[in-house]
Amino acid sequence: MRGQQPLDPEIATHYAEVGEQHRLGPWSLERVRTWELLTRHLPPPPAVVLDVGGAAGVYAVPLARHGYEVHLVDPIPLHVEQAQLASDRQPATPLASATVGDARRLEYPDAGADAVLLLGPLYHLTDRADRLLALREAWRVLRPGGVLAAAAISRFASTYDGLLRGYLEEPGFQAIVERDLREGQHRNPTGRPEWFTTAYFHLPGEFAEEVAEAGLRLDGVFAVEGPAGMLPDVHERLADPVRREPLLAAIRRVEAEPSLLGASAHLLAIAHR
Repeated sequence: MRGQQPLDPEIATHYAEVGEQHRLGPWSLERVRTWELLTRHLPPPPAVVLDVGGAAGVYAVPLARHGYEVHLVDPIPLHVEQAQLASDRQPATPLASATVGDARRLEYPDAGADAVLLLGPLYHLTDRADRLLALREAWRVLRPGGVLAAAAISRFASTYDGLLRGYLEEPGFQAIVERDLREGQHRNPTGRPEWFTTAYFHLPGEFAEEVAEAGLRLDGVFAVEGPAGMLPDVHERLADPVRREPLLAAIRRVEAEPSLLGASAHLLAIAHR
């Protein structure tokens, strides 16, 4: 394992409790916008996609259904089992593989993938050196010209979440937010799953620097939810076909505006080898 630390047991416990296969419902803004950005930037099918940290397959399984050759890797065996079950429900277009693995050391050949997704690993690799290892592994397995889509959580996500959901009024959350802002190191000593788990929260510029330092050619960092993440009725707006497109169009117009990137709970970097 090249000396890497194993997955933090608090992270494994968190994902055993939250039911990752159900967390991102069909009208989750994070899911809708991530899918929109992926379909805009990925090469066309039947490209080979390596979904690293793909969890229960919320993106991998639909990509397979759209004709991609998708290989899912995740460090949590439960997630891999859930992804395989979801794949089994579409036997005509299954995942090419679903295996337990580590983003910092992929059991995949050099230059074997047309695209790599890192839609979770960079959250939970709290040391910068480990995040760079994961990004360099993505570079290694990408063919020349291949696409990386990597997600990060914004340094300010817990501030916005605390304001929106009232957590800032509860004992203990202020200290969590203060450490997030000071260090980017998110810790949740309460164990409350809605307050997330051990993670690293990026500044937008820092995120871009890490991707570039790993040797990847950065196309841009995009806001996933953008300012719409603060709307209390965002799920209802997305579910309404009349209100959905104006909402998404508003996010698109400012998705790459540097002065607003930190206002998005999640960021997506698109880069090429």
